[in-house]
Formats: sequence, structure tokens, C-alpha cells
Amino acid sequence: MIMDIEQVMQYLPHRYPFLLIDKVIELEPGKRITALKNVTINEPFFGGHFPCSPVMPGVLILEAMAQAAGILSFKTKQCTPEQIGIIYFAGIDNARFKKPVKPGDQLVLKAEIVREMRGIWKYTGRAEVDGALVAEADLMATLRDKP
Repeated sequence: MIMDIEQVMQYLPHRYPFLLIDKVIELEPGKRITALKNVTINEPFFGGHFPCSPVMPGVLILEAMAQAAGILSFKTKQCTPEQIGIIYFAGIDNARFKKPVKPGDQLVLKAEIVREMRGIWKYTGRAEVDGALVAEADLMATLRDKP
């Protein structure tokens, strides 16, 4: 299942500059997702991180993984945030950063559901550039009613 940016925006409440998923290239509800983030020099964080050697902040790589996991959860439940609420980041464990992500890179984000119990979702996440692992983490999220 492929999703373009318009479809992605139906499943994530985020918008510029915090929408970090450009496209979904693979999705198997209840199991896994692969999504893309095209990293450009125009990203607002590059002005200060770091002006002489731009590097995507690790926390934003984790956020991109979490956004991919959120899409996976909504597609698994067959609903949108507008219908049932928002999935909030609840925890990060075992986060590791292996290589810097720079302008011009295409970040390939992968998330797999480990389990879902009483509205708490656990995932494993990976981020890759050109087939090389750049970051990984175990993520947790929770579904909450719309504000």
C-alpha cells in the first residue's frame, strides 16, 4: 500500500514544519510500515544545527519514526485522527544513532508493531540512508481522545 503526501496528511495531524513523512512506500496493517522523508537544506532546523556542517537532529529522526508508527496504527485500526483522536509519543528506549543524516539524504523509516494492549502501542523503529542504518529505537505511543 503506497500513500502520497495528501494521504499521509489524512493520518497525521502534523503540518509544516513538523510533518516529517513525505510518502509511505510499504504498509502492512497490523505489522509494519516503510516511509520516506526527503531531507533538504531548506529544513528550518539546519540554520542552527549546525550552520557549518548541517546535521538532522536525532530527536527529529526519532519523531519521524514515531510519525510513521502513528500512520501504521491508524491504518491498523482503520480510522483517522479526525475520527478517534491523536496518538501521542509515550516513550523511547534503546535509541542509538549510528551515522549523521545530512541535506540531500532520503531517510527510509521503518516501524514494526511489537504489540498493542489497552491503547498502548509498542514498536521497533529503524532509520536508514542508502541502505545503511542511521538510527534505531524502541518506541511507545498511546491513543488519546481528540482535544
